[in-house]
Amino acid sequence: MKPETIKNRGKQVVFAGLGINLALGILYAYSMLKGEISKLFAGSGDPYATACLAFALSMILGGKMQDKVGPRLTAILGGLLVGAGFIVCSMTSSYWGWVLGFGVLAGLGIGFGYSAATPPALKWFSPAKTGLIAGIVVSGFGIAPVYLAPLSQYLLGQYGLHSTMMILGVAFIVIVCGMSMLLTNPPAGFAAATKDTASSAKTTPAAPTVDVGATQMLKEGRFYTLWLTFFIGAGAGLMVIGSIAGIAKQSMGEMAFIAVAVMAIGNAAGRIVAGILSDKIGRASTLTLMLVFQAALMFAAIPVVSGAGSGALLVTLLATFIGFNYGSNLSLFPSFAKDFWGAKNYGMNYGILFSSWGIGAFVLVKVSALLNAKYGGMESSFMVAGVLLLVGAMMAMSLRPQKAAVPATAPIFVEDEDLVLEQVRD
Repeated sequence: MKPETIKNRGKQVVFAGLGINLALGILYAYSMLKGEISKLFAGSGDPYATACLAFALSMILGGKMQDKVGPRLTAILGGLLVGAGFIVCSMTSSYWGWVLGFGVLAGLGIGFGYSAATPPALKWFSPAKTGLIAGIVVSGFGIAPVYLAPLSQYLLGQYGLHSTMMILGVAFIVIVCGMSMLLTNPPAGFAAATKDTASSAKTTPAAPTVDVGATQMLKEGRFYTLWLTFFIGAGAGLMVIGSIAGIAKQSMGEMAFIAVAVMAIGNAAGRIVAGILSDKIGRASTLTLMLVFQAALMFAAIPVVSGAGSGALLVTLLATFIGFNYGSNLSLFPSFAKDFWGAKNYGMNYGILFSSWGIGAFVLVKVSALLNAKYGGMESSFMVAGVLLLVGAMMAMSLRPQKAAVPATAPIFVEDEDLVLEQVRD
């Protein structure tokens, strides 16, 4: 392949990952479908929890597959599973049919697609841009409700629930599988570098790069520190994010969707801004800052949720910043994974780390529900979330990179600014 034909390959891979996540973000727009779904099997349960669990667990399987066979086939499988899940839902009114379709198939598909979107994008750019690239790719997942929520509402009004699921299912297959064709890894030995690094590499041996497998990763104490910090950062955010719509409805009425929309925008912005900031001042410093800021927000929100000061503007600002801080987790932790354990086994390693998101969501959301039921309000949930976030901030301060323990083959450097490859293999 001629160099000019792959000049923008890295940008194409980032675009494809972003596009895939824009489709898979339907998980965050579930609230728009929930009302109609609950009419089908009121009191039987909610397939959403199953979808979240399947998503978190399939990140490990998808990550392993991505490492072994590449991102393209992994993402295609994800698109087919999500589409099949929605199509199954379009053909049944059974609770267990929806658990299978939305909970299991769509949940698994989201995990496979999400796990394949970020790794190839990171491999095309220098480590100095890890946070930025991770933030851009995963921002699609966070901002998806901005368009999926009104789209779902329109489709429900025009065609009803079952036809809406069929339309979305077919669309996801086409979009995700189409975008997947742009996903590709760089050739073996390739490593992007800045101009300064590339020129110095001619006379200076390349520094060893880290390449750690899952077994070795699980022996490191910092993995468990990182896992617990992710558990707290994501779980504490999800403890209260689910309550934002209810808080907004009290002060904004039918305009409460605005708070939900700006929270999604904040979610996406947090992923990008935190990624950029972490490239500048370091992952640990950025994560500590974000966790402390989010803890302060939780404590400041207590008068708002208690009704002492819940104006529309205040609620909207609160939703924006809570979404922003929650989103920062989803770019910082994948960046940590690449920094600590390298790109070769990144899919599997981050998939294991991501289990903290699923478990944190399950455990801390349950804790929030119990607290709300016991005390008759959301104040206790915000208080507990704030305390947990401060604990997480203290743990985050210990998360400093170590020298590479396992040297890899010296990479072939190319100029990152132009993304021009001296040798490219399909």
